[in-house]
Amino acid sequence: LRGRTIVNLFAEDSTRTRISFEAAAKRLSADVINFSAKGSSLSKGESLKDTAMTLQAMGADAVVIRHSASGAAQRLADCHWMSGSVVNAGDGTHEHPSQALLDAFTIRKHLGMGGTDLTGLSIAIVGDILHSRVARSNVLLLSMLGAQVALVAPPTLLPVGIHNWPATVSYDFDSVIPHVDVVMMLRVQQERMGELFFPNAREYSRYFGLNKDRLAQMKSTAIVMHPGPMNRGLEITADSADSARSVILEQVTNGVSVRMAILYMLLAGSQEIGATE
Repeated sequence: LRGRTIVNLFAEDSTRTRISFEAAAKRLSADVINFSAKGSSLSKGESLKDTAMTLQAMGADAVVIRHSASGAAQRLADCHWMSGSVVNAGDGTHEHPSQALLDAFTIRKHLGMGGTDLTGLSIAIVGDILHSRVARSNVLLLSMLGAQVALVAPPTLLPVGIHNWPATVSYDFDSVIPHVDVVMMLRVQQERMGELFFPNAREYSRYFGLNKDRLAQMKSTAIVMHPGPMNRGLEITADSADSARSVILEQVTNGVSVRMAILYMLLAGSQEIGATE
């Protein structure tokens, strides 16, 4: 991607996703511009449209956007405010597609048994489903690849219409954990909680946290995942996060490779495919 310009437009705080996309672009020799809401005209009230058109005028070939508004990436792509590619790096409580791709890649690498899909695997996504864009993208992708997905959370942290999702729902973590191949813990997103969704942190951790005892109940081949950042001691204990079953750091490593593939396919790969057909 030498000569291409990729803008990381992050209107929300991020460490892993932003740095991962930056590393992916730089490894492909693209020029990278990091753009955050703090210290930019977005903090002065500039609209997303004006920001996008400004980036277009500066010659951006692609924009990687994270925004607090659900649907922001889709809006940017559909309204033709810029001609470059748009990559959704997380929009509100909607979706986080690249995270789901790297999660599926990590699962297949460990448990795929050489196949191209995840048929036969059982995956539990545990925690704050209500506010999680990671959960939404993973349910769609993992079920599409043939996995059986179970959502485990207190009723207050499940969204309306959850029974229409291609997944089963359980309120009892202990009854689910011995039967799954993957336990994917989700961060409790306290910054999005405007009200009380559970009595206190100790009770949440007791019923829905991954600890040493629950780790011992897992299948011998099962793995532990977390999209990060982790609230150690709340949804996951330190010994669970750092155990031999944990592939959390590997998720971060795989994220760079997967995002390299995304950027390459959008900015160069489609041209090569078209040339060979």
